[in-house]
Amino acid sequence: MSKLAKDAAAFKNVLHRQDYTSWHSQPPPAGASSSSSSAVVDDAPSAGSKKNKAKSNIVYSQPADTGTGKDVNTQLIYIINELKRSLNPRRIEDLAFESGVTSLLSDTSLLEKLKSHDRVNYDVKTGLCSYKHEFNFRNKVSLLTEIQRQSRKGHGIAVRTLKEVWKEAPTAIEELEAEGEVFVTRTQKDGQLKMVFWNEIKPNEEEGGLSIEQEFRDVWHSLKVPTDADLLKQLDNDGMQRTAAEANVSKAPTKKKGKKGGAPRQRQVRITNTHLKDTIDLSRDYVHPPK
Repeated sequence: MSKLAKDAAAFKNVLHRQDYTSWHSQPPPAGASSSSSSAVVDDAPSAGSKKNKAKSNIVYSQPADTGTGKDVNTQLIYIINELKRSLNPRRIEDLAFESGVTSLLSDTSLLEKLKSHDRVNYDVKTGLCSYKHEFNFRNKVSLLTEIQRQSRKGHGIAVRTLKEVWKEAPTAIEELEAEGEVFVTRTQKDGQLKMVFWNEIKPNEEEGGLSIEQEFRDVWHSLKVPTDADLLKQLDNDGMQRTAAEANVSKAPTKKKGKKGGAPRQRQVRITNTHLKDTIDLSRDYVHPPK
């Protein structure tokens, strides 16, 4: 057998033994040179090349996204929001690093805006800042006191505002609602707490406010309101008079506007120079001479 025939037979043997479902599922055939296996290894991409390719997509010319902006007023908003989330007074240094606005330590204009903000309390002696909330309470009793104070003024309090002061406020409000101390309005979509009002009528036998029994509720809802015709007929059968209808208020007659294109109104002409009536005749004494 010639050398060319032997090489062709070896190549067919390799193709027959090769499993194409997985390149590495079977070992290389016997007699295969190490160069072929090394070629297979060299063709497979390495993990390091993938990492290098991913790193090449980074654009180093873009500035880092700090998220706090460069404008002074924008940075002040981030600082105020960070201070608002804190329940205790904060140092300027801690507030600068935790809010991400490190320029607060070097920018005097930003620091002065923070100190003079209407929602910030700054203690000159201690150097501490605290957020000035609309309400001040930290327990269930003081929460009820604030609700009573606002309800006496004729309005309730938004639960979202109370939650900003005290995180446990929604739980306390639900407990007060179960005890009959407050009324709560909820959203129609998901039933979340919306507004809270003080219940002035307590549910007890001395002050009233007891819940109505289900039997009376069913009787109330079973009543049907008659139509107007049936109601008038029943009144006549019982000998009762109807209420007098309100008299129609007479309106003043309105003048009709004239049609467009009508005859123009004749206005009275005001006569001037009446003091010259008996002395000078303008039509006779001041006639233009003929040309």
